[in-house]
Amino acid sequence: MTSAIALAGPDGLPRCPWALSTEDYVAYHDEEWGRPVHGDDALFERLSLEAFQSGLSWITILRRRPGFRDAFAGFRIEKVAAFTEEDRERLLEDAGIIRNRAKIDATLANARVLADWSEGDLDALIWSHAPDSAARPAPRTLADVPAVTPESTALSKALKKSGLRFVGPTTAYALMQACGLVNDHLETCVSRNGHTGA
Repeated sequence: MTSAIALAGPDGLPRCPWALSTEDYVAYHDEEWGRPVHGDDALFERLSLEAFQSGLSWITILRRRPGFRDAFAGFRIEKVAAFTEEDRERLLEDAGIIRNRAKIDATLANARVLADWSEGDLDALIWSHAPDSAARPAPRTLADVPAVTPESTALSKALKKSGLRFVGPTTAYALMQACGLVNDHLETCVSRNGHTGA
């Protein structure tokens, strides 16, 4: 299946095929996906957006990311942890985000849990589950890219044990991909070959 291998993008350079359907995806693929992300607030944002993505296409979330950032105070953990019931109702009425009650409640609850952690604890917990990149062969096709791994299952369990919600193994693996814990750019993808990941 040709779409399962790296394909030429608008500039003729090979990219992961999922990245070629929209300009938004090309930019996200080239500039963000698979690049190391550190910092508790930045990782809280990614974790929250991956949870909102569950059951939806990523492009839906990506195009609403500015709205999410506005609605959730830039995903600054301390600010979101202080949200009131009025804030919750505001979020449920906000057409700029995904108005899913369970996901909104999970984001607010997660912020309250994380507000009690020391600076750097979320970063350290997530990155402690990064696999040995040398032990993972580069995926040649999309069929070689898993949806769940032992590391994402372990990360999911650790996050849940810490009191976080909407952090199943598939969501945890999507987080690992997006934040550079793993490099799932295909073997011939230009972003892999120029990648400076973990």
